[in-house]
Amino acid sequence: MLPELPFSSRRSPVVCINGCVASSQPLASGIGLDILKRGGNAADAAVAVAAALNVTEPCSTGIGGDCFCLFYEAHSRQVRGLNGSGRAPRALTLDLLAELGFSENKPPPAFHALNVTVPGAAACWCDTVQLFGSKKLSLGDILHPATELAERGFPVTEITAHHWAKWLKALEAAGKELGGDFLINNQPPKHGQVFSNPALARTFQEVARHGKAGFYEGRIAEAIVDVISRNGGVMSLEDLKNHTSTEVTPIFTNYKGVRLWECPPNGQGIAALIALNILENFPVKDMGHNTTSYLHILAEALKLSLDDTVHFCADPDEVKVPVKGLLSKDYSQQRAQLIHMQKASVNGHGTPTGSDTVYFSVVDKEGNACSFVNSNYMGFGTGLVPDGCGFSLQNRGANFSLDSSHVNCMGPEKRPYHTIMPAMLTDPTSARVLCSFGVMGAFMQPQGHVQVLLNMLEFGMNPQEALDAPRIFVQYDKTAREWHLNMEAGVEQGVAEELQSRGHIVRWPVSGHDHAQFGRGQVIAVGSWWDPALTQCDPAARVLWAGSDPRADGCALGY
Repeated sequence: MLPELPFSSRRSPVVCINGCVASSQPLASGIGLDILKRGGNAADAAVAVAAALNVTEPCSTGIGGDCFCLFYEAHSRQVRGLNGSGRAPRALTLDLLAELGFSENKPPPAFHALNVTVPGAAACWCDTVQLFGSKKLSLGDILHPATELAERGFPVTEITAHHWAKWLKALEAAGKELGGDFLINNQPPKHGQVFSNPALARTFQEVARHGKAGFYEGRIAEAIVDVISRNGGVMSLEDLKNHTSTEVTPIFTNYKGVRLWECPPNGQGIAALIALNILENFPVKDMGHNTTSYLHILAEALKLSLDDTVHFCADPDEVKVPVKGLLSKDYSQQRAQLIHMQKASVNGHGTPTGSDTVYFSVVDKEGNACSFVNSNYMGFGTGLVPDGCGFSLQNRGANFSLDSSHVNCMGPEKRPYHTIMPAMLTDPTSARVLCSFGVMGAFMQPQGHVQVLLNMLEFGMNPQEALDAPRIFVQYDKTAREWHLNMEAGVEQGVAEELQSRGHIVRWPVSGHDHAQFGRGQVIAVGSWWDPALTQCDPAARVLWAGSDPRADGCALGY
């Protein structure tokens, strides 16, 4: 079991000037830093880290999944976005699912091949380098360190080894097998055991040589279609060949002097913005950190924001998502009035549960910042491994609704509701970047964004303290039709008991490897804006302050 995570930080934030990388794996952080030192920028380093994490944490992320990217462009002071999520196969219809015996009340099992949407990560990696990269390094240069890591092998870290075994067990319990590329003598690698993946190295080499065509056409595409069809899916070569990333205009809200940016729907970043708008109507700072009143208001705001997001969030190419209305300050005031200070709400739309993802952040010496998240969805996704490719295919289609009247209803070439969401913080007056950050973890992600940001902005914590502090996770039980409030060890017992008395269904203390449900975050702040005393020491905001979540194996590195 992991030791408890107390409120006080165990380590100080990393401080540096020329560049910084924060990720959930030290080898991946080191690879990103090396790219910066070779003249690459934040976007180049982010793609290098994404590939390295595919090697070191395949039970969370990979080129067989999806990714989203926010890029702060220093010279223009603009935040730009990329939606790297894939779409459902053209042949996947509600009629087909009905013929196969599936319905709203009986969807395909989570790990079924019908839940494989087109993997968007490869295209998004290429597009991130093309649109935002330094142009000083080729895609081959950027992917080479991860390729070498996959060929030579690396020792598996402790928390990753736990999740590797956990998701293998989940697949086996569902009657599925995980491809041998991810096993050593038919067993998941143990903590400290050296693991290599030469098949994944070959996949990276194909993408390095041929770009997107190296993945979405030819040998790899044929292997993807083959393994899906052999397991009851309907993806075609044409589905893969037609895939594109989408450059998007990020959405934002202003909160007490800062501007939080998120990717727009079909991503769920809007949930964090809605929650902040609701919380703006309450004296959060005066309540005190992780007090009964603060956690009550926080939980209620998060529940309201998730209600709206799950109800309205879908593929904007297929349905109209009322983003402007949802982010209206007048609307947030109306929603805030639904909160009773002494009583928990009992109603809410259902939310699916469970996920694994990686989030990481990079800031370079020119002031560019890249906030990036990459995911298979549930662990290894479907666990389906295309022959000779070294990666597993995501099961992101499990997030579709099979209710024909729902905006997120499954449909041909449609993107599902997506949980992954990078964040960026800027000064709304100067447009200067303040922070590149994120917290992975399915429906925990908007909740993590809000809590980590408020820890810094309202309670004066540095990035490491903000990540170390105990968190809460509100979760809707669709079967019981009730909200549960999970609370991490480190929240005081008296607070948990008082929240229970207000009507919350409390689970406390959550500890050990169950800390994973509270997400794993990374933060790189530019300047020390959360602490006026520190700001006086660095008026030009040259210093980068970084933190890495203790719930993961990673670290922040700078130079």
